[in-house]
Amino acid sequence: MKNSQIYMRANEVAEELGISVGHAYKIIQTLNEELEKRGYIVLRGRIDRKFFHEKLYTTRSETGGEKDGSI
Repeated sequence: MKNSQIYMRANEVAEELGISVGHAYKIIQTLNEELEKRGYIVLRGRIDRKFFHEKLYTTRSETGGEKDGSI
């Protein structure tokens, strides 16, 4: 079942990547800084799910298939 939440929290990022929650917060902070530079409003401690998957899984789609070049 696909998660319908727009944002991921640090515990979900940590679980997906197999890292600590503290490290997940650092990754979220880095990604949010990139979004802020692009002019987006960000929420501390949360990251847009689609952006997260685009940045961390450049050869796979969110469903696990091959990249289709749409990113």
